[in-house]
Amino acid sequence: MDWGAPFETLIEEALLFIPQLIAALVIFVATLLLSSVVARWARRSAQVKIDDPETLSLLSRLTRWGVVVVGTIVALDQVNFDVTGFVAGLGIAGITIGFALKDIARNFVAGVLLLAQQPFDVGEVVEVADYAGTVLDISVRDTVIKSFDGEKVILPNIDVLANPITNYSDLPLRRRTIHIGLGYDEDVDRANQVFLQAIQGVEGTLEEPEPSLLAEELGDSTVGLAARFWVNQETHDLFQVHSRAVQAIKMAAEREGIDLPYPIQTVRFEGGSG
Repeated sequence: MDWGAPFETLIEEALLFIPQLIAALVIFVATLLLSSVVARWARRSAQVKIDDPETLSLLSRLTRWGVVVVGTIVALDQVNFDVTGFVAGLGIAGITIGFALKDIARNFVAGVLLLAQQPFDVGEVVEVADYAGTVLDISVRDTVIKSFDGEKVILPNIDVLANPITNYSDLPLRRRTIHIGLGYDEDVDRANQVFLQAIQGVEGTLEEPEPSLLAEELGDSTVGLAARFWVNQETHDLFQVHSRAVQAIKMAAEREGIDLPYPIQTVRFEGGSG
C-alpha cells in the first residue's frame, strides 16, 4: 500500500493551514489588546454624561466582551471554522443552560436594569423588600445593604427590582411626626401653641415648610394630637432632631402644667368575702 500520497497531501494541507492559523492567532491577540483600549475609551466617553461608577464599570465590561466576541468569530473564520453552525449550536445550548440557570440570568438582567435606572447609589439609605439600611455595593447579581442594626444583607437583584424601593437619601427634606396624648381637661388651643413654640425652638426644625400640630382622634383617655415638622437631613441628623423635639415637648408640658396622662385602668372586684 502506498502511504506516500496521503502523507504528501497531509503536508500540503498543513502548510496551507499554518498561515491561516497564524492569522487567526494574530487576530485573536489583537482583539484582546483592542478590547482593553476600546473599553477604556468607552468608559472615558461615558464619564461625560454618567457619574455612577457601577454603571461605568458595567458599560466597560460589556464593551470589552463585545469586542472579544466579534474578534473571536473573525479569528475562527480564518481557519474555515463553521461559525454559523457554531453560533446555532450556542443558541441551542444557551436555551438549555438558560433553563438550568434561569435565576442567575434573571438576577443578571435585573442588575443591568438597576444600574441603568439608578433608583439608588452606593452610600444612600434605602428600604427594599422589608430591609432598610445603607447601600454598600451594587453588582450585576445582587445588592448589599448594611442594616441599621449593623447586619450585612445580600439581596438578589430580582427581589430588589420586584419590590417597592424607598430611597431616604434622594430628597434632602424629611417630615417627622410625634404623636401626643393630651388630657381631656386641657385647653387644646393653648397646648397647640405651647407645643408648636417648643418644636420651633429645636435646632434643625425648618421654618418652611412650617411645623403643624393637629388634633386627630378622641382616645379612651386622651385627645390624640399629631405634631409634624420637617428636617433637612443634609445638614442635621434626622433622629437627633426628632429626639430633641420629643424632649422639648415634654419639658414644655411640665413647665406649663399641661397634663399628658398615661392610660389608667380601673379594676373592680365583685362577690368577694371579707
